[in-house]
Amino acid sequence: MFQQAKADRPQPASYLYMRHTLPVRVIHWITVVSLTALLMSGLMIFNAHPSLAWGKSSNTGRPPVFEITALRTSSGQLVGVTRLFSHQFDTTGVLGVSAGPNGQPAVIAFPSWLTIPARYSLAAGRLWHVFFAWMLMLNGVAYLAYALGSHHLQRKLLPARPEWRGIGQSIRDHLRFKRPQGTAARHYNVLQKLSYLTVIFVLLPLIILTGWVMSPRLNALWPGWGDAFGGRQSARTVHFAIAWLLVAFTAIHVFQVIVSGFWNHLRSMITGRYRITGTPRKRKARP
Repeated sequence: MFQQAKADRPQPASYLYMRHTLPVRVIHWITVVSLTALLMSGLMIFNAHPSLAWGKSSNTGRPPVFEITALRTSSGQLVGVTRLFSHQFDTTGVLGVSAGPNGQPAVIAFPSWLTIPARYSLAAGRLWHVFFAWMLMLNGVAYLAYALGSHHLQRKLLPARPEWRGIGQSIRDHLRFKRPQGTAARHYNVLQKLSYLTVIFVLLPLIILTGWVMSPRLNALWPGWGDAFGGRQSARTVHFAIAWLLVAFTAIHVFQVIVSGFWNHLRSMITGRYRITGTPRKRKARP
């Protein structure tokens, strides 16, 4: 009778489990800080030459691929203009012309609140950028060493063969904001795995390589090696595009975190513990 009563007790509807190990959590937050500083210092560097071209040089006579500039109207008003190929947009107040640190309109590609440092300084921007670029690379090496040595890559990120057949269903679940429940929430879905693998093994290596192409010292040591990307200006354009792909990935990632349980995800990335919720189940009675 006692065993029957024990069997009828429902199991807990939720429980905590260790989702992220300490090395993964530390590497994650170093990556967050590094990418934020790299983006903001990179925008400061871009402000020194706010246009992108394709080829070895920007002095080819061809119009830039992308450009942020300012024009003055017949009435003397400054207007911010952003050009993408043959398309032109008025971006006054955001790009081209925006409020400077003193609150007055300033002719600058990206506004001061988006750059490190806030006041224009190409030298300081480069120092910030190089420092955090090294931090990101060393952090990436540490992650790869840990992921391969602990089998984290195989266990957490590599999709199994059955998962490939579920890509369509995973896309539909994301579009419907359908959250996994129970034990399914303990694992990344196939779209998460593929997006993380793309960032780790495609976007981050490419943005590092294109950054090296723009290094005068490396170009002096190995002349012409940047031609693999079409030249220095092409590498700069690819570098800029990948940076914004990483921004887009981060925005989608944060949005998914918010809609699927912000505090639960944040706790798991700070303490490692993630709460699993599901329908309570009764334990089976022993025969």
